[in-house]
Amino acid sequence: MTYSINDKALGSGDPIRVREGQRLLLHFLNASAIENRRIALAGHKMKVIAMDGNPVPNPQLLDSIFLGAGERIDVEIEMNNPGIWILGSTEKMLRDSGLGAVVEYAGQHQQPKWIDPPRVPWDYTIFGGVNTASTEPQQTIELVFEKMPGGAGKFNLWLVNGKPYPHQGELTLQKGVRYRLVMRNRTDDAHPMHMHRHLWELRSVNEKKTSGLIKDTVVVPYFGRAVVDFTADQPGLTLFHCHIQQHMDYGFKALFRYS
Repeated sequence: MTYSINDKALGSGDPIRVREGQRLLLHFLNASAIENRRIALAGHKMKVIAMDGNPVPNPQLLDSIFLGAGERIDVEIEMNNPGIWILGSTEKMLRDSGLGAVVEYAGQHQQPKWIDPPRVPWDYTIFGGVNTASTEPQQTIELVFEKMPGGAGKFNLWLVNGKPYPHQGELTLQKGVRYRLVMRNRTDDAHPMHMHRHLWELRSVNEKKTSGLIKDTVVVPYFGRAVVDFTADQPGLTLFHCHIQQHMDYGFKALFRYS
């Protein structure tokens, strides 16, 4: 398998050319249909300033970022470590398979260098505030995710509240109502969950509270829980699904309807 950044495998095409003292703005999109990814720029820290197109309340300076399938993150990087560096996956096998790009400072002549960043668990909640939600939910919807190994022949079958897609008439929204989704992941996979045409406010991950972080895709940790609030303000059929294509193909989606 070959990986790429902007359609180029690591070592192909021109490098990203920078000068010492510059501030670099990078827009990351995990366009993979099957994999979540952790990314770093060797020798540098990245300041996370936005997620899924929305500014984060509490920007953070980090050694690496984690993106679920379909997720977007904007970062600023102070170019203060002259050299020729690799921007790419923190997994060596994936970098060797192309998931990277060369970042070259002006006047530098050496081989691209990689340094493993510290392995720190990804934590959405550090980007939000505490107990500053603008509106409390009026109703709560529980969503339980389960896997049936081999339940779809050669593939696993994925269930939301005990059933595969489409959940006819079971998930009904009322326009203007503020809802809370409690997503309980009873599987050994981390699932990037997405709801079409709506924005979520992340409220907690594995019981750690936060607020003010607005997203449209949230990775629910394996055997974990994530809680989001949203206002039902987009009438019509609304698809809710895992962004990993194979999971979605084999049941991991549900259809919300407006009453």
